[in-house]
Amino acid sequence: MQIVPAFDMTGLLLALDFGGTKHTAAVVVRGERHWRAHRRVLSSPHADAEADVETMRALAWDLLSGERPAAVGVSFGGPVDAVTGTVRLSPHVPGWEDLPLREMLEAEFGAPASVDNDANVAALGEHRFGAGRGYDSLLYVTVSTGVGGGWILHGRPWRGANGMSGEIGHTVVDPGGPVCVCGKRGCVERLASGPYIAQRARQWLKAQPGRGQVLRDLAGHDPQVVTAQLVSQAAARGDELAWEALQVAARALGVGIGNAANLVNPQRFVLGGGVTKAGERFWEVIRRVARETALPEVHVDVVPAALGDDAPLWGAAVLAEECLLGGNRATDNV
Repeated sequence: MQIVPAFDMTGLLLALDFGGTKHTAAVVVRGERHWRAHRRVLSSPHADAEADVETMRALAWDLLSGERPAAVGVSFGGPVDAVTGTVRLSPHVPGWEDLPLREMLEAEFGAPASVDNDANVAALGEHRFGAGRGYDSLLYVTVSTGVGGGWILHGRPWRGANGMSGEIGHTVVDPGGPVCVCGKRGCVERLASGPYIAQRARQWLKAQPGRGQVLRDLAGHDPQVVTAQLVSQAAARGDELAWEALQVAARALGVGIGNAANLVNPQRFVLGGGVTKAGERFWEVIRRVARETALPEVHVDVVPAALGDDAPLWGAAVLAEECLLGGNRATDNV
């Protein structure tokens, strides 16, 4: 019989979200649905893993106000071995390679900890508290700096044999398309992520000097400052070049989602991340293309995330709670 340690079952849960450009920490009491404390800070442009850990450590202790957490849950923006709590690498910040983050946090806070990839953790948050409540199966897709995904199957996270399930961003939807950072052509991420939307718009502004006037005005006539957010704003104001740049992204997402629907047939797709704030026309294209790509018999339900930027943080709170209920459950792939 497994003996579960007698952890504090009513104390504070510490939720941490390590991002590529920002870090967020929050404290919640188990069973409550509001943060006791919550803060987000920008990371240094030249930060490494050591600096990021120190930033989060100081932020967490400040929010805890002298108390110790009962457990710690962590969302990390990169591949993670969730069984051991080891970060494999960060695509944006050097020094994270094979870093034993769970071990470090348990030593720091004197409490059990659980660490997982941000998309998996956000999926858990949306399933428990957000747009996935009441659904037994879903794919959460985050569309931001990159495109990632996290599965919930039979009510539990599904991480796959190597912890790499949900990588919808590296589903090829245009074999003749541009080269992705992963080396393949026409990946969803290469067509739909924020930096590539901005890059596409900048290239079109240069090649088509008579178009994109609204976007040019918003950017102060400096194409180098164009971001996906500016592209979305310009599209909302009727700029056709900006809208066409967004359409490429929406179609890529729709094809990727339709293929995932054919393969696994989840009850719901939940989409979050900054790019998904591009407006209702953007969503209409995603849904239409997803349904065109899926088989007629396959129901495709695509909805926005309900928890916004806090989806990974609420998922981290769930991870912390599960530490108290029976240890790390990262192996629950059934």
